[in-house]
Amino acid sequence: MGRSETDDQSAAQIFYPCMQCADVFFLRADICQLGMDQRKVNMLAREYCDDIKRKNKPIILSHRMMPGLLEGQEKMSKSDPNSAIFMEDTEQEVATKIKKAYCPPQVVEGNPCLEYIRLIVLPWFNSVEVKRAEANGGDKTYRNMEEIEADYTSGALHPGDLKPALARAINLILQPVRDHFANDPEAKELLKKVRSYKVTK
Repeated sequence: MGRSETDDQSAAQIFYPCMQCADVFFLRADICQLGMDQRKVNMLAREYCDDIKRKNKPIILSHRMMPGLLEGQEKMSKSDPNSAIFMEDTEQEVATKIKKAYCPPQVVEGNPCLEYIRLIVLPWFNSVEVKRAEANGGDKTYRNMEEIEADYTSGALHPGDLKPALARAINLILQPVRDHFANDPEAKELLKKVRSYKVTK
């Protein structure tokens, strides 16, 4: 939990990592794909395999944390639905969240919309399609982050044009997931069950 061994710790701070570790085995996970903030507990699960003489250790895939969509959020938070894009979000929900996202004009540093383009959209599509009126420069296809950041910093690329491009790209990525939940009866029932749970802080 980011504390040193000399710090005072409550019982919850001891039990919480143990419970996270137990999740891996309870779920019978072969692959644990989580953020870097979960890496230590995932490694604890692998070390525990040595203690119990388990040969097949879970594979750990750690990825960087995505920033929250709202100002000042270093990472997405499932307890604040407006700060995160969920796999089951509708097309309209994605568009609304991105429309409300923190994206100050001409500011690259700490801009979550630009981070999503850098880390998700460009690697996925190798380009970003910005659609805009001729009076605002017309449609433009960006193929690298340097060009996007240069236009964004100069003001040639406005948040009002960047955000819809980001929303379109994210929605294209999520559409196969939506189709799966819409067309597979078992998946549809699972999604209904998941949505029935209330997220608490």
